[in-house]
Amino acid sequence: MWRMFPLLCCRCPSPRRCRKRRNKVRPQPLAARIWIWAAHSCLCVCECSHVAIRLCDQLFIKCATTGFLTERDAAVYMSFMKNHSCYDAIPTSCKLVIFDTKLQVKRAFLALVANGLRAAPLWDSKLQRFVGMLTITDFINILHYYYRSPMVQMYELESHKIETWRGDSFKNVYLQSSNRILISISPEASLFDAVYSLLKYKIHRLPVIDPESGNVLHILTHKRILKFLHIFWKKFPKPAFVSRQIQELGIGTFKNIATVQQTATLYDALAIFVERRVSALPVVDEQGKVVSLYSRFDVINLAARKSYNNLDMPMRDAVHGRSCFIEGVIKCYPYETLETIIDRIVHAEVHRLVLVDRANVVKGIISLSDLLQGMVLTPAGIDALLS
Repeated sequence: MWRMFPLLCCRCPSPRRCRKRRNKVRPQPLAARIWIWAAHSCLCVCECSHVAIRLCDQLFIKCATTGFLTERDAAVYMSFMKNHSCYDAIPTSCKLVIFDTKLQVKRAFLALVANGLRAAPLWDSKLQRFVGMLTITDFINILHYYYRSPMVQMYELESHKIETWRGDSFKNVYLQSSNRILISISPEASLFDAVYSLLKYKIHRLPVIDPESGNVLHILTHKRILKFLHIFWKKFPKPAFVSRQIQELGIGTFKNIATVQQTATLYDALAIFVERRVSALPVVDEQGKVVSLYSRFDVINLAARKSYNNLDMPMRDAVHGRSCFIEGVIKCYPYETLETIIDRIVHAEVHRLVLVDRANVVKGIISLSDLLQGMVLTPAGIDALLS
């Protein structure tokens, strides 16, 4: 049975910058409740109905080329973030996938795989507002909790709707402890506030929501913010501390590092993801040498391949069985400088570097969160990672 897809009111992604009114659009019948926002062409694409609505002729790109500070101290990056808004960091070309909470979980995760995304905002058609985010963490929590449960068959879970997983349905409540509050930020808020929210709430994606229209404009990440900073990297004086060694600065995790043996099972890895709340695990051999990296995003392959009934497979097989994008192991060394670390993590477009010694033994993890904490919040006297 076809359902009417609830379309958000069509307004400019930034009403303060573009005053052209958008035409009202009649809701279209859809089989899959998926939206894709293409910011580079200002198109709102309703998948399966092949309806494209031109929202405005041009997307205003604010030039962030003024207001750079000249201080050669540790606060230079903090000041840069405070003087630039979230709107400044929105790329000129990106896509945003939005799920209705009545969409089947299976279709939702397949859509994430197809678009190479790790999360998507959730729209409640009854409440007519965004109510949360569907992330790979949700999928991991479900697999870990119910894999060995005699009450639930794993293949049944894929037919459930997102609202069932979130506990919005009175029939089944699977994620009763999930965070129901959608943490978001205004496009006019500073990037400093965005960094603080990402680290304080220990989230990896922060929706930028227009306060006037209620539309999601973009999903800010640590990766995007650091890349935005790196774009202007050479346009202002370089602080002396970026030339110091990474281990000397103490930026990163060097104790109690979460790793997984290549002989351990995939279920063991999921347990570490849940208990330690890490985003990736270095896979090591008997000598502690890193052989690969298994991230949360890799787990989504289980949904694509329908192999979540075999979580007892060894990590060696799980790593070799990945079919989609593999981030890979990008390493760094204790004697390398912070500047080298930042250049490498930005150019490689990864979320963390594995710190190893000359024998390739894991000695630490340098994540995007660690870098933003050390460069932006620490100079302000804030340690969001410990709050």
